[in-house]
Amino acid sequence: MSTPTDARSTTSSTTSSLRHVLVVGGTLAEWSALTDEAWQQRLERLGELCEQLGVAWLTIRAYEHGEETGLTAAAPPVHRRHPLVHGEVIADPQPDGRRRFAEAMQRIAPDDEVNEATVAAALYEPADSEPDLVVVLGPPTQLPPSLVWELAYAELVFIDVAWADLTADDVAAAIDDFSNRRRRFGGLDE
Repeated sequence: MSTPTDARSTTSSTTSSLRHVLVVGGTLAEWSALTDEAWQQRLERLGELCEQLGVAWLTIRAYEHGEETGLTAAAPPVHRRHPLVHGEVIADPQPDGRRRFAEAMQRIAPDDEVNEATVAAALYEPADSEPDLVVVLGPPTQLPPSLVWELAYAELVFIDVAWADLTADDVAAAIDDFSNRRRRFGGLDE
């Protein structure tokens, strides 16, 4: 069986600088519609890709709340984690960036200094770094409401793929796109 990156020409020097990739896609109803088996399979495939490319952290986040349905109210998506050898795949169902930011601020201890590092640590725990790359499932004409903090720091790649159809190959293609461009956002010139 082939692996997601068999046909990729991604250079190891560029991908080795990727510590954290964030994939944003799907509504809460679409997330709830995935079976436990489908979730496990998706997290395993994406985890295999991360291991192959040396990406320590992959976070998957819902794009938006979407239409309110009985499904989302009755069975909200759960926060899922899939351990890797050197990191983790995290599925975070919180699509509201402002709410996520407020919750992160509440987790900062009262005695801790509030600065970029402590805010980032609270936003992304257990990941130990901010996303280098954000892969948005959808058109480049609309930004997800979940990306409040990330818009200032991460490189964005948009792919025209529906949440239900997302594969590890799609994420590999986005990482390949990232590795073949000069970083425009968030990176520091050396």
